[in-house]
Amino acid sequence: MTLRHSGAETPLRGPRRAVGWWIVTNPMHLRVERPADGVVLLVLDNPEVRNAMSDEMTASWEREVSALKQDRSVRVVVVTGEGSAFSSGGNLAWLAAEPGTPVDVLRTRMLAFYSSWLRIRELEVPTIAAINGPAIGAGLCLALACDLRVAAREAKMGAPFVKLGLHPGMAGTYLLPDAVGAAVARDLMLTGRVVQGDEALRLGLVSRVFEADTFRDDVLALAGEIAATAPVASRLTKLALREGGHASFAEALQWEALAQPVTMTTDDLLEGLAAATEKRAPRFTGT
Repeated sequence: MTLRHSGAETPLRGPRRAVGWWIVTNPMHLRVERPADGVVLLVLDNPEVRNAMSDEMTASWEREVSALKQDRSVRVVVVTGEGSAFSSGGNLAWLAAEPGTPVDVLRTRMLAFYSSWLRIRELEVPTIAAINGPAIGAGLCLALACDLRVAAREAKMGAPFVKLGLHPGMAGTYLLPDAVGAAVARDLMLTGRVVQGDEALRLGLVSRVFEADTFRDDVLALAGEIAATAPVASRLTKLALREGGHASFAEALQWEALAQPVTMTTDDLLEGLAAATEKRAPRFTGT
């Protein structure tokens, strides 16, 4: 583990702004940064191949996400890419190299790959995909697995599996309709077309579009805004909204009738009420 000043190279494009010292660790093809209290950046770091998901990156990802699940200091996780791309997706070179591999062997391999990357959905804290550049195929699926997606205006996003002769993978046929609706998902997946920031915003694929020259600052500001909220309330709200929210109005009421009283017993509620009365920013502790 090393300490690196914020003037060092950043995974998020745009001008750099000093935000103090942060902790940086460097697993293979993945960089983990902590630019502020409660904020963790997971940086896909294999820019020579546009951050394709190598075996080494996959192993590092699974290990680091598992560690974050146990870290109670984390309040928000941001996923982004090093260099000009978010991720070009899975490294499919081995498919062409092994055309005779039996289906059951491929199925086992792909399920392991999917489960490793989709572990981001197991985190109880909010997650943000900061799409700094192309997010293609499995790279887009990774972004879809996060709670929020924001993109640089020129970033390209697409699921062109059918153009490669492949069926979509990594839960894309669930995650994309969940994000944009069935009609738009059919359009994107059956044509394999790629969209950019403004259209992605209109389709609901992302919730915000930032300019390239302020992308880093805007993403970190959003992450800081989430990290500053009450951790218990934030985690419970994320759980309530998971997979499109509750199946029915009645289930929503039952959940809220339990979850809201849980937050009523926390010190953070008293802090939030006091801060509102005193017209100051709250200082939540997660208790």
